Amino acid sequence: MSGLRFVRMGFGDEAVEYQEAWDEQRRVHAARFADEISDTVLLLEHPPVYTAGRRTADNERPLDGTPVVDVDRGGKITWHGPGQLVGYPIQKLPRPVDVVAHVRRLEEALILTCAEFGLETTRVEGRSGVWVLGDPVEQRPALGGLALDFDPRLHDEEFDPRMNGPEYAPSNAGQRREDRKIAAIGIRVAKGVTMHGFALNVNPDNKWFDRIIPCGIRDAGVASLANELGRDVTIEEVLPVVERHLRDVLENAEPKPRAIEKTPATVSPSGA
Repeated sequence: MSGLRFVRMGFGDEAVEYQEAWDEQRRVHAARFADEISDTVLLLEHPPVYTAGRRTADNERPLDGTPVVDVDRGGKITWHGPGQLVGYPIQKLPRPVDVVAHVRRLEEALILTCAEFGLETTRVEGRSGVWVLGDPVEQRPALGGLALDFDPRLHDEEFDPRMNGPEYAPSNAGQRREDRKIAAIGIRVAKGVTMHGFALNVNPDNKWFDRIIPCGIRDAGVASLANELGRDVTIEEVLPVVERHLRDVLENAEPKPRAIEKTPATVSPSGA
């Protein structure tokens, strides 16, 4: 089957509960595996919800016991909610699936989307998602009146920003001029078909991220299109732009199976 189709599930007052969207993902995944439908991207907003991928550590969850939905995607804990555009691309790819290449394609579509709104974003080596880069460390303002050399995050692996004041909050990373993530990506692949996907912060209340360690990252924060551009940006504005760039990137890609390195056969010495 050819052609990428988009399904706008619900936004604003019709935001889709996480469990409902998860059930729909599984239904669409089964249909795509059976070649009953073409590749499909579900697009929606969720009511406020924390979801935890398989690698989430206990100390990254909300300290106040706020409920968290444990899911079968990769990655760690994040938040979904109003003002965030969520996309679940359900694609059949050559097996064994090259997961990294799939993530890079999603990143590219979102980088192009941000650029169209006038915001330069990029990738950060070793960290998935789309990022707004901060200033070089030596040019950033000191935290809490402390010189950067005494920033506790540099020396304490267990440093918890949630217990050390708003100056360390992920939502304030822009004020600190630190790296900040504007789009998170976490996926799962089953039977050669992808599930889960991306969450692009358009105009959410980023203070929701301050209750957790977003994506398990303690030395960076979160961003949104609206905050970075200094003006109101709506889901309605961003939706067709995201769809266009996803279509351009995903339909023009030529996915290849993941290369599997073969271990050279060991040659036994003569007479062994």
